Amino acid sequence: MTPLVQAEQAVLGSVFLDPGQLDHLSPWLRPEHFSRPAHAALYASMLKLRADGHPATAGNCEDPIPLSWVTDTVQEAGTRTRGLTASYAHSLISACPRTTHAPVYGRMVLEGAIHRSVTQHAIRLHQAARADAVRGGVEETVRHAQILSDVLVDLAHRWGTEPRPVQPPAPDTLSSPQPQPQPVDEQVLADEEFLLGCISARPEQLLDVVGWLHPGDFADTGHQQIYRALGALHHQGEPIDQLTVLWETQRRGALSDGTLDAERVLRICDPLSLSGVAEHFGGQVVQASLVRTAAASARQVRSLADNESLAPGRLIGYALHALGPLDEVRRRLRAASGTEPAPPRTGSLSAASPPEARIDAARSRSRPHATAASTPATAAAPHTPSPDRPTRRSPS
Repeated sequence: MTPLVQAEQAVLGSVFLDPGQLDHLSPWLRPEHFSRPAHAALYASMLKLRADGHPATAGNCEDPIPLSWVTDTVQEAGTRTRGLTASYAHSLISACPRTTHAPVYGRMVLEGAIHRSVTQHAIRLHQAARADAVRGGVEETVRHAQILSDVLVDLAHRWGTEPRPVQPPAPDTLSSPQPQPQPVDEQVLADEEFLLGCISARPEQLLDVVGWLHPGDFADTGHQQIYRALGALHHQGEPIDQLTVLWETQRRGALSDGTLDAERVLRICDPLSLSGVAEHFGGQVVQASLVRTAAASARQVRSLADNESLAPGRLIGYALHALGPLDEVRRRLRAASGTEPAPPRTGSLSAASPPEARIDAARSRSRPHATAASTPATAAAPHTPSPDRPTRRSPS
């Protein structure tokens, strides 16, 4: 018998011995918080008899408890579930160490209910995310994510704590198993490649997606690096084509570490490939990102709920923190659909055009040296000038 079952027996036994304990329990302990149906039925019957004005709940606390309190409770509970007997009720009475400790036993029951409820809703969110990944769309994932968030807020209020995200301590990387990479649908990877090809062919389309599409939304790490390279070139005011993107990915180490190879970058950024609307495919990429993020958050929340050593307050705070990345992707998906403005962001993929001084500094390495013909006579150097380097074309 688990400690949770013993706590449920103790709280019911305390109410059998002292019905006045319902005054302390009824405001926050509900029948659904009990893990066993028989215990939930007994507690619900106690609440009903109390609401109906049963003599045992209306009398003085010093008066002896009438036997009808036990028999009537068992009879009422028998209408809700099967198999209850008066002998089981008496066994619950004997399982109660102290009747005055009923609120403590009740909080044990509530603690177990919080872990159980968080686990159940995390499983439902994970199942919804897997289903949406197969059939496409995000409706069920978004709905179950909101349900889990609302449940955490409600449980926090019942437990008497503030529903605020709390970052859990860093796990021990030596003892904690590393999460296995999840398989990605081929259509998702195709949408990512098509999006990058659209931006490479028409770089001005980057401004349509950069406000809400982040590199982390790409499932493939190589695609993340190409998108970062495109954003960096745009931010520096450099021209964008196959070669400049390849060079930027090389400068970022994506070729040397094996994330990408030159042939793959050139193929994705081929200007002869079919062009399309980047905003549409960007929305598809963010939708797929939301589903993956929801599945990862659900697995993390379930792992937290399975840890029985976590107090409810910490469990709720850690779970809300685990849902933070999912909430952030949901906001950006709404921005992609036009239902709310894009959140402000900074960095190399900012949608705002870079200052002219920064563009000038970024281009300084590709400008030609000054020639003697363009230098004033009074400042001309006595030696022969070196030939000019090829001039890089500036973007239109």
